[in-house]
Amino acid sequence: MRTNTYDVAVIGSGVFGVWTAYLLRQSGAEVILLDAYGPGNSRASSGGESRIIRMGYGPDEIYTRSALQSSSLWREFFARIESPTLPASQKLFRQTGVLWLAGESDSYCESTLEILTRLGVHVERLEPDELQRRYPQISFAGVSWGILEPASGALMARRAVQALAAQTEADGTTIKRERVAPIGNGNRLDFISTAQPPQIRADKFVFACGPWLPKLFPDTLGQKIYVTRQEVFFFGTPAGDNRFGPDEIPIWVDFNNQAYAIPDLEQRGFKIAIDEHGPEFDPDTGERVGTEAGIKAARTYLSKRVPDLSNAPVVESRVCQYENTSNGDFLIDRHPHFENVWLVGGGSGHGFKHGPAVAEYVLSMISGGATTEPRFALKAKETMQHRTVY
Repeated sequence: MRTNTYDVAVIGSGVFGVWTAYLLRQSGAEVILLDAYGPGNSRASSGGESRIIRMGYGPDEIYTRSALQSSSLWREFFARIESPTLPASQKLFRQTGVLWLAGESDSYCESTLEILTRLGVHVERLEPDELQRRYPQISFAGVSWGILEPASGALMARRAVQALAAQTEADGTTIKRERVAPIGNGNRLDFISTAQPPQIRADKFVFACGPWLPKLFPDTLGQKIYVTRQEVFFFGTPAGDNRFGPDEIPIWVDFNNQAYAIPDLEQRGFKIAIDEHGPEFDPDTGERVGTEAGIKAARTYLSKRVPDLSNAPVVESRVCQYENTSNGDFLIDRHPHFENVWLVGGGSGHGFKHGPAVAEYVLSMISGGATTEPRFALKAKETMQHRTVY
């Protein structure tokens, strides 16, 4: 049977996979990027219209530092591909600012403010009167204070992933839409089989498959990555009313109510998502239609925080998935049985922003120069779900 041989085969073209392929190709490696459905597809966790990029992570400084590094690399990439004259509304990053809504005794937000200030991130602490003055569209009932990250905002997720894929392909990466099956021999993975020959051989393999990781490696990850169904709703804003657009209102994060909101980007509607883990979900066969219960929960929250949109129609909905580790930490580690295979995933609903930093970490690992982060190790993953990273 015919084979093609590469330095590295990356399986999965979500944000972790495309950034890994992009940086590998930038380093001079011969790379193939494979995905069963293609970059930015509607089943992928990276396939939504928008994802938040924020620096705040409560006490988890490791993720704040990762987000800072990732933000820099995202901006470098956008500077490479976007014209300086491109209108803001068409850019792949929208600097809306990110606002944290804090309770009276809020250790998470207090830690966020302390770490961001110490690391030199520009933030503002806002008291209730100032919050209401700046953002009269929002009801701050029950909010004791807030933190504004002015430089943060939204990444246009699907388009950004597809832009990365297109650029790394132009740089020389081979991209194929193929379902793969790994075939190992002893302590190495020799090749992966695809539906269409030839087999794909590589010196090293990176499986960055998100919710498909436990399907490809059921014995290793079947009980370590838990895939949940997550619903997102977009509510229509009033005709001719710009108060809910990205120039007037920030993204906000309200973890005390397990919710976040994104303003009306690209005229798609005002986005509300409940951040509570949903039921178990199959990314291949699961129906991606919002439920009445999901709409009710989103509308209840919308009515509480944005009363002027309490009767707004749902103009669009999405169902994606989180691929959760036991506590929300990423999984980035060598396969326990194959010395030339790395497992990269566990985005756990917050991973998109970190794509560049995750890819840098993967490259350092496969080159043998990394200092291993224990929190990302496979052995740190448990079967009991207890989310601590948000």
